[in-house]
Amino acid sequence: MSSRRSRSGATRPELLRLVDLASKVERVHGAKPSCPRGLAAHLATMSEEVEGHLAKEEQVLFPLIVAGVGERARMPMHVMMLEHEDHGESLRRTRELTANLVPPPEACTSWRALYLGLEQLEAELFEHIHLENNVLFPRVLNE
Repeated sequence: MSSRRSRSGATRPELLRLVDLASKVERVHGAKPSCPRGLAAHLATMSEEVEGHLAKEEQVLFPLIVAGVGERARMPMHVMMLEHEDHGESLRRTRELTANLVPPPEACTSWRALYLGLEQLEAELFEHIHLENNVLFPRVLNE
């Protein structure tokens, strides 16, 4: 679990950095048709949702798992899985706003860095979701 925590710990500041980058891109390139308008607000909401999700895991779910009371963790795990679905929807919306994370030819360095960061964030969140839904949660319930 410690490696998972260190990755999610890195996700928090990365999301905030991406919100800032998206704000900059929208401010500088807002008049361009290819500008991902609304992305900064979407990422800010996503950041709040991910932060709340990770807090619930760290303060409620993981202590139950560590205490060895897996069956009592069933409902919190169910809630986490529902939130994982919501995170997947947020990632799909990010792709809609960004033309599938493909920067347009006129994209500046910040714009390209934003899309690269979003791609890395997506991979980290999908890994988080996979590890919990398909590895951790089934193990806990089978103990």
